[in-house]
Amino acid sequence: MSKLLLPGRHLAEMLGLDRRSFLSSGLAAGAAVLTGAAATGGCDSDGPEAAEGLLEASGRWNERVERALFRHDSMNVPAARAKAAGARFPSYFVSEKVPVWNEARSGMWHLEVGGMVRRPLRLSLDDLKRLPRSEFRVEHFCVEGWTAVSVRTGVLMQELARRAEVSPEAQCVDFQSFDDDYHESWDIESALHRQTLIVYGQDGKLLDPPFGAPARVFSPIKLGYKNTKYLTRIMFLPARNGGYWTDQGYEWYGGV
Repeated sequence: MSKLLLPGRHLAEMLGLDRRSFLSSGLAAGAAVLTGAAATGGCDSDGPEAAEGLLEASGRWNERVERALFRHDSMNVPAARAKAAGARFPSYFVSEKVPVWNEARSGMWHLEVGGMVRRPLRLSLDDLKRLPRSEFRVEHFCVEGWTAVSVRTGVLMQELARRAEVSPEAQCVDFQSFDDDYHESWDIESALHRQTLIVYGQDGKLLDPPFGAPARVFSPIKLGYKNTKYLTRIMFLPARNGGYWTDQGYEWYGGV
């Protein structure tokens, strides 16, 4: 994975260019000045510490552009010719092996919804399946550059937020996991997007462990590393709470 999300892609989107048009234009060179400096710390060879301020500035610039491009009513619709990845869909986790919930050791799995809410929730998988069901055929975008299509089935985050009666002061949402304590926090606008799901099914069947069972968050408006798998807790917060990859230098917003 690359630890720097290049602003060139976002500049291309702002100017209405596809990736090929952008790369073949002189605009790519201008974007490369910023990204190259951020990646190398400039020509004085002082190393990563010297680039820290520029990296932070680049990250803030990236986030401003992504927020400006974000449309709460936009919907991801893959091309009709795009084939579902099926069993070829990549699986990823940070534990040494595929995380599997151990009911004998930890009891029945539940998803907790708490933080800045009036009515905290504690939901079993059966509870989730009884809630209003949503299903989308959507694209998954990885920071490494690949894209995969699948059908995601679950409960809208909007529905959980409504039932939990989230405080108007909540600005961010932290999605926490039993995958070696993996977590990522999101802006609340993205968390409540119309395609942000707490997913328990993929391609017509319940999630398998490699894909995040029993449940995971997914939205096509966020890059893959933001979409926490193996969920245990959703916390509404007054401010961002970092994340597994964002604490290591990846962009916090992680929008597509």
